[in-house]
Amino acid sequence: MLRPSSPRLRLVRGIGAAAAAVALASGLTACGGDAEATGPASSGKVTVGAVSNGAAKEAELAAPVVESLRAQLPAEVRDRGELVIGVGALPAGFPPLAYVGTDQRTLTGAEPDLGRLVAATLGLEPVLKNSTWENLFLGIDSGKVDVAFTNVTITEERKKKYEFASYRQDNLAFEVLKDNPWNFGGDYRNLAGRTVSVSPGTNQEKILLEWQKKLRAEGKDITVKYFPDANSVALALSGKKIDVNFGPNPSIAYHVTQTASSSTPTRNAGSVSGAGESLQGLIAATAKKDSGLAKPVAEAINHLIKEGQYGRLLAAWNLSNEAVTTSEVDPPGLPLTNS
Repeated sequence: MLRPSSPRLRLVRGIGAAAAAVALASGLTACGGDAEATGPASSGKVTVGAVSNGAAKEAELAAPVVESLRAQLPAEVRDRGELVIGVGALPAGFPPLAYVGTDQRTLTGAEPDLGRLVAATLGLEPVLKNSTWENLFLGIDSGKVDVAFTNVTITEERKKKYEFASYRQDNLAFEVLKDNPWNFGGDYRNLAGRTVSVSPGTNQEKILLEWQKKLRAEGKDITVKYFPDANSVALALSGKKIDVNFGPNPSIAYHVTQTASSSTPTRNAGSVSGAGESLQGLIAATAKKDSGLAKPVAEAINHLIKEGQYGRLLAAWNLSNEAVTTSEVDPPGLPLTNS
């Protein structure tokens, strides 16, 4: 997610809008206001994928406290015994990343689940605060939120106010019918002759139109289609009115799980960095600059990567193709010219 002035924010708003239609249909709407949910006690185990409405395969993961990592926490947080985790999923949430589950109470999704795992590893009680995207950053700024796990993209602009611990690639993906053999293959030229849907005003549209311009210079073309909502895109894909849907990888991962048992299942046919070809965009846990939280959070994520819980979490949410090999503190972010 990026700032409101950026088309990259509209990309993630696209996730919210697309997922909201599905969420509302499934009864997964969130409550209004700053909803607060406290996770389970730090018992050394975290259940991921709970009440997910089929978006994830529920699994219980071991997450014992690592005292050497706990010792790295700022004294104030360690003594409090809680990690206040901010999630900007109001009003409707965005499966599979963050939304209210089928019990109409539990904040579920890959983001809060990772936050719970990190808190458990650091020996802290996870306290999840769900808010709007704008209020999420106000919470960090005011100290009411320790760290955000909510699909925040690292940018050089944001580094002026925040510190980061990366945990997932920021990718766009190509969705096709399962019986369609086409794959992106990392080369925009493979899109030549295809009919592709994309949401207007988004980063993926910008990238797609740049590819179209290059193809036209080579005497080839892409047919670009626009639809008013996610349901219309799904109907166009199942009805073969389009060949490919190009959108945020998480929303496509979610739709793949939802179509798996239908008569027209879909699949992910490849991905590309949301930052474009020159830089791999990264999603990161976000804390106030100089809070001292990014390093222990990164070390906790690296522990979870090494021990395998991280991989199992992403697999449960069908997001394995966004895995990072290492969590880094303040790695290169989108430059000012692209953020």
